[in-house]
Amino acid sequence: MIEARIFQPSRNAMQSGQANGRRWLLEFAPEAAKDIDPLMGWTGSSDTRQQVRMRFETRDQAVAFAERHGLAFRVEEPQARHVRPKNYADKFAWDRVS
Repeated sequence: MIEARIFQPSRNAMQSGQANGRRWLLEFAPEAAKDIDPLMGWTGSSDTRQQVRMRFETRDQAVAFAERHGLAFRVEEPQARHVRPKNYADKFAWDRVS
């Protein structure tokens, strides 16, 4: 049975906003190991499912897709972000503790 992974990708270091961070991805687990081409030295595989990444707006849509197509899947829940509000002016406050 084909195994798929459903998850929300993390932002890359160059992103500061929340756009595209709420989408869910479904990608397939590799079935074959990657091998090195002896002539060019490139890495490749005969498994074309590794190239497929499907995007969904919600977790439920991704799960419904996997169930409808008979895929074995696992859902990885995203970790919660803890944002501490900061002010630039607080660096220069007169009652600041060093």
